[in-house]
Amino acid sequence: MAELMRGAPVARAVTERLAARVERLSRAGVEPALAVVRVGQREDDLSYERAALRRCEATGVSALVRALPETCSQRELEALLRDLSADASVHGVLLLRPLPGHLDESAAARALDPAKDVDALTDASLLRTLSGRGAGFAPCTAEAVLALLDHYGCELDGAEVTVVGRSLVIGRPVAALLTERNATVTTCHSRTADLAACCRRADVVVAALGRARAIGADFVRPGQTVVDVGINWDEAAGRLVGDVDFDAVEPVVGSITPVPGGVGAVTTAMLVRHVVESAERTRQ
Repeated sequence: MAELMRGAPVARAVTERLAARVERLSRAGVEPALAVVRVGQREDDLSYERAALRRCEATGVSALVRALPETCSQRELEALLRDLSADASVHGVLLLRPLPGHLDESAAARALDPAKDVDALTDASLLRTLSGRGAGFAPCTAEAVLALLDHYGCELDGAEVTVVGRSLVIGRPVAALLTERNATVTTCHSRTADLAACCRRADVVVAALGRARAIGADFVRPGQTVVDVGINWDEAAGRLVGDVDFDAVEPVVGSITPVPGGVGAVTTAMLVRHVVESAERTRQ
């Protein structure tokens, strides 16, 4: 049976460390604050918002929600983001995505100060993630993958890692972060020839393809570490499943993250860590 790399212990450990940093900032007169910007009432947005607010409360970070109606204009959204960027009491801004179809996400990103962009919305944040230059922070989910691997003692220096997925939200950022940690990274996708063979030869497999149960038993071998970033709703089963066929893969590999309860549980901890780091930079 594989070791289950659950996210809750990782998030708890990060939260405890952050609470101490928040206390130090508070003694210095700095109160870290996150602003959550939501457009409309999507249930997945509301769920993530609630999780983020709970994590803020657990660490002592203040949080405010700025909700706009789904019918809001581009001008209203950009004006709000500019106002929050200029507000010295706000250290991080999270814009929940995806936006309604009539809104331009790229234009909205340009209205946000990259220094307060705590989930890699802006081009400057992506540049920093991929090249190490610029302002902003890496995507929270990509950093959650590394936090999980570190917590469970996975050695990345010199490891061979296969990342399945090439999106700018997960695949490419997590590949860049792993490369920075001296892993040898192969980035694959749905069009990769013999994807299963690419996965089998790796020490670590990060599945971020966005397709339910796409990674099966023939993709893995004994002793591997498998991190499943996927979150998919299985209508027939009536539950969330990952990009990995957990029931088929878990008996084979050495360690694996569950879905739910794996990477997702760590993501809000990374979000709050970014807010605290932004506040620390402000103090400096």
